[in-house]
Amino acid sequence: MKTKYYFPIISLVMFSWLFTSCDDKNRDTTPPVIDVQSPSDEEVILIGDEHGIHLEMDLSDDIMLLSYKIQVHSNFDGHGHDHDHDTRSGEETVPFHFEQSYNVTDRTAHIEHDIEIPANATPGDYHLMVFCTDEAKNDSEVVRSIVLSTGDEDHDHDHDE
Repeated sequence: MKTKYYFPIISLVMFSWLFTSCDDKNRDTTPPVIDVQSPSDEEVILIGDEHGIHLEMDLSDDIMLLSYKIQVHSNFDGHGHDHDHDTRSGEETVPFHFEQSYNVTDRTAHIEHDIEIPANATPGDYHLMVFCTDEAKNDSEVVRSIVLSTGDEDHDHDHDE
């Protein structure tokens, strides 16, 4: 009597295994591609520049894009630099932060944004991050290190003279 219950249970398990196996083969597992052309890594951007941070990038996916998010945040790592006072005017500065999400419904998209930097932004190292998600919820991210500058700071790099 007990054996008559095994067949339906085994059949159900086999059927669900076949169904999910076929479904996995057709599932989109490829993440979207983010190609940032601007800004370049370690690019110095002047606070007060009329364009701010000029972001230019191409997004693509093999099936369909869904959305992207841009985030800019400070990368002050606490190793002794004081980033809360503006030496140009004696005014207090604030670490710059930007975060915005956008929808996109295509397989490819060329994106350009000019992100305004407030005049009281604290000069220093920042991260610009781009996150992209496709319709299947696969995601990618790209991180660029940028420097916000007043143009008055001393930098430890060589200049051609």
